[in-house]
Amino acid sequence: MRSKEFGRTGRTVSEIGFGAWAIGAAWGEVNDDEALAALHAALDSGVTFIDTADVYGDGHSEQLIAKVIKERGGEKPFIATKAGRRLPEQTVAGYSMENLTGYIERSLKNLQTDTLDLVQLHCPPTDLYYHPEVFERLDRLVEQGKIRNYGVSVERVEEGLKALEYPGVVSVQIIFNAFRQRPAERFFALAEETKTAIIARVPLASGLLSGKFKRDTTFAENDHRLFNRNGEAFDVGETFSGVPYEKGLEAVERIRPLVSGDTTMAKFALRWILMFDAVTVAIPGARNPAQARSNAEAAALAPLSPDTMEKIEQIYQEDIKPFVHQRW
Repeated sequence: MRSKEFGRTGRTVSEIGFGAWAIGAAWGEVNDDEALAALHAALDSGVTFIDTADVYGDGHSEQLIAKVIKERGGEKPFIATKAGRRLPEQTVAGYSMENLTGYIERSLKNLQTDTLDLVQLHCPPTDLYYHPEVFERLDRLVEQGKIRNYGVSVERVEEGLKALEYPGVVSVQIIFNAFRQRPAERFFALAEETKTAIIARVPLASGLLSGKFKRDTTFAENDHRLFNRNGEAFDVGETFSGVPYEKGLEAVERIRPLVSGDTTMAKFALRWILMFDAVTVAIPGARNPAQARSNAEAAALAPLSPDTMEKIEQIYQEDIKPFVHQRW
């Protein structure tokens, strides 16, 4: 497992992290024992970066992480959480000093720590990036010692580009995978120029790129891959990366022959992301130890060949780009 500098923070993190949405909620039934075992397996495999949020299971994800850290005797991975989605309505006014302080103090309690490594604004409205006073409030929270660093989690490339203008933003979390390639066009280069860390989320397109789904695959009622398939609950780009399910299945079948040997499609999809030097860490989720170990193993795969990268680009251009490229 390679480690990479996490932007301007002075910290290093593993290039494969642990995305803790699935152990909190919205991915079907959660088994806490399996979730805890998955976290242990990830850390045992060299993972040093965990991404969570205060709304994942209404704080349950944060609490599980705190329990694992305690069980491991105080081992200190880099833990990133998020704030802002607890608002009943997404407005710039909702990101007040009072609200931000309340959310952060709740996360401090859930994670059983005195200072949060990283707090990310959790996909706030686009207009927020044109209000510097919100970022000044985050600066004050750093000064107060409640958080060490702050960043943003964005839906759109436009938002990521705007976030880079704020010197206090040390990281941008954005959807990036073989089905969502737009960030690599311009955003990555600017992030590298400003030494801003990039967290690649939804790296497997909600599991589509694992190659395990079929047309008749069913999802639980409390799984966003069922209840948010058309954006009913939140941005549709978070579910299957915004790709229509059937179209995604067709593209996966074009990718499958490119995966050689005993490599799984999921590992292959993660290795594709790591081919981009601008990406600091990819954060696949895992709900059991086997998934966590498999995700970590992707870092040890050999680099993909130029021919393979070109073929994936062609599949994207022909099958996926019309549905997602200009939307996010």
